[in-house]
Formats: sequence, C-alpha cells, structure tokens
Amino acid sequence: MNVSFENVSKVQGLLTINIEKADYSENVEKAIKEYRKKAQMPGFRPGMVPVNLIRKMYGAAIKAEEINKLLQEKVYGYIKDNKINMLGEPMPNDEKEAGQSVDADDLTFCFDIALAPEFDASVDSKDSLPYYEIQVSDEMVEGQVKAYTSRNGQYQTVDEYQENDMLKGAIVELENGQPKENGISKEDAVILPSYLKNDAQKALFNGAKVGSEIVFNPSQAYDGAAIELSSLLGKTKEEVEGLTSDFCLKVQEITRFVEGELNQELFDQVFGQGAVSSEAEFRSKVRETLENSYVPDSDYKFLLDARKFFMDKVGKLEYAEDLLKKIMLANAKDDADRERMETNFQKSLEELTWHLIQEQLVSKNEIKVEQADVEAQAKEATRAQFAQYGMMNVPEDLLENYSKEMLKKRETVDNLVNRAIETKLSAALKQQFKLETKKVSVEEFNKFFEA
Repeated sequence: MNVSFENVSKVQGLLTINIEKADYSENVEKAIKEYRKKAQMPGFRPGMVPVNLIRKMYGAAIKAEEINKLLQEKVYGYIKDNKINMLGEPMPNDEKEAGQSVDADDLTFCFDIALAPEFDASVDSKDSLPYYEIQVSDEMVEGQVKAYTSRNGQYQTVDEYQENDMLKGAIVELENGQPKENGISKEDAVILPSYLKNDAQKALFNGAKVGSEIVFNPSQAYDGAAIELSSLLGKTKEEVEGLTSDFCLKVQEITRFVEGELNQELFDQVFGQGAVSSEAEFRSKVRETLENSYVPDSDYKFLLDARKFFMDKVGKLEYAEDLLKKIMLANAKDDADRERMETNFQKSLEELTWHLIQEQLVSKNEIKVEQADVEAQAKEATRAQFAQYGMMNVPEDLLENYSKEMLKKRETVDNLVNRAIETKLSAALKQQFKLETKKVSVEEFNKFFEA
C-alpha cells in the first residue's frame, strides 16, 4: 500500500491511496469465513454453506466493506500522523478515480482535503480593549431588598381599604338603585380597585370598610373589557357582552399584603447564618452580590470585542470554498437544510474563522478543561437559577444534586465545556490586553445588544 499527499493549493490537498490485493485479501477471507458461520441458506445446515458459494454470492460486498475499513484506518491515520490541519472530512475525488473497475485487484482512491488557512492571532503590548463594568445603582439595591422582603411577606385582613388592598364580598346587579330581579349576582366576588382603568370608578372605593356597600359600574370601571367583567361576575364573556348596569358590592373582607421585615431572620435566610448582622451590612452584601452577578455579562461583552479585534486583525481568510460547500451539503439532512446552508454559507465561513482563531488562542494559552471545571460550571449555573428566585444561600449538597442532573445530558455538558473554555480564555486575554475600564449603567450596557 502506498499513501501520498500533495498540496493542490494553500488551502486544499489531495490524498492518494494505492491499495493492492495483498493489503486486503487476508481480511476478506477471514470475513467470508465469519459470514459462513452465521449464514442460513435453504438446503444447508446453519454454518455449513460452502465457502465458494458464500464467496460467489457475497464476496464482492464483503471485499468492498473490508476495503472501506482499511481506507478509513489509513486515511485518518495518515492525517493524524502527519498533523494535517484538515477542515471537515475527506471527500472522494470522483474524477481522479474515474475509469477504474471495482472488480480490479489493485485500486486507487483519491480524497480532496480542505486545509485550514495559516494565520497568527496574537496580542501586542500596545493592544487595548474596553472593559465595561456595570454599575449597580441605589434603586437596583432597593429593588432587590424589596424583592427579598416581599418573598417573606404575608396577607393580613384589615378593617379599612388602602391602595393595593383586595376586597371580597357579595355583588348584585342593580336596576333603578335596587337589586334587579333575576339579575347577576355573586357571593364571593373579588376586586382589586387599584387595577381599575377608570379613575372616577376607582375613587368610589376610597375609605371603604368591612360592611360598606359600594355602588359602582363595572363596565365603566374596566372600560368594557369582557375578560375582567366575566372574571369579576363569574359569567362568560358572551353573558357580559353589552352589560352597562350598576352593581352593589357589600364588602365582607379586606386583605392587605404586608412585606416581611428587614431582620436577622431574613439576613440569615438570604446569606447564611451570621453572614451579616445589620441592615447596612445586608444592603452592602446585596450590592456586592448584584455587582458579581454582572461580571459574566461584562466578560461576555469583552469576549465579543476581542472576537472583533482578532477577526479584523486576521482579516478575510482564504478557504477551499467549493470543497467546503460540498462537504456541508453532503451532511445536509434534507432539501430545506441544503437551502439554509447555501443561503448562510458566507456566515458559516465567518463562524469557522472565529472557531479557528479561538482554537489557536486556546492552544497558545494552554487552556485545558478538566472534569472539575465542567462540574464547577454546572454548580454556577445551578446557583444562578436558584438566585433568580431569591435563594442565595443554597446548601452545597443541594447544588451538588442539581448539577449532577445537569451533567446527565450530553448537550448540556457540551455547553458547559464551551462556557468553561470561554471563561478561561476571557481571563487569559484580560491579562494580555490593556484594559480601558469604563463604568456604565445597566441601561447603557444593554444598548450594546440592541438591534
């Protein structure tokens, strides 16, 4: 067997493999004998079909299979041993192989190889990039504190209505100021006056007390919205369509939501036993937690800016575009997939360029992702999920169990590996660039991502 490689261009190569009968004949004979052991054919006992008959009927297919196995081994072995920086996969060159008979003993196979372009992604001592630190405002701290106290709040019954209270009671439809015969009524109606759309109707509930009877017009109160009317009166939208009557609500209960207190119990619940011991420390810790939560966003923006820097520095790379397109289309699932690939081909080349740049940067910075890194990313992702619900002090064993569940999914693991690589790469590049730190508000930061 002879394997050779030649550069057709800077970005494409041709791999040629000459296979002789001696290279595969022994394996073919072994495969035929193995097939004979399993073959079942009328007139013969299992495993007793004559070898020559097996060879006659299945020899060509077995030969093709064994040659294919040999090709796979030699092609990828040669590429690995010779450190050929291949893109995609080898594609058979039908023109080079044209004219040879599959029945011949000696065969030649030619493969087109797309080669990665050569470039240097490096950072000079004078290179600089902005790094945006997201400022946490006092309003954001107060909003987060309120979120914590709200989660610890509770509903209490009160005697007199204030804004945002909820009223419960019996409601009846009126006609000429009196209960309408066969009119609409409901014993357990619930209304939140603060959500009424008509200010004049909303004002009728001011100062209401348990036992008060309030005459109002639901249609005016909700601007005729059928959904709100049907919910209040317990009727279908069709039944309340065109309803304009006044109603009387006899208040039986007033409920008010009272936020939890800023006390040691709340401090311990949010940050752990004894982590903070005063309201000032609590607010400071909330600010610190919010600031830390924005660091990954700052790093993400930094990595986007680094990507643009390297893409501009490397410039447009040369690719074996026709061959790459052929490789992509060969892997398409259906016609729609092929059409998407054709349409987005240039965008795919841009993504490929960044992928190659990122690979080179990872190699230069000797970045490696261990199992411990993936597990740490899983824990951080789990911790962030709990934090969305105000659970800052999650027990370690709970984090461990949830993260283990995440690691059972292959797709999730791949995403975590990519995040771990990006985290380490971002940290390495922040040490190499001159960082121009810029403090911005959340609103200013978000504008970077507006379309």
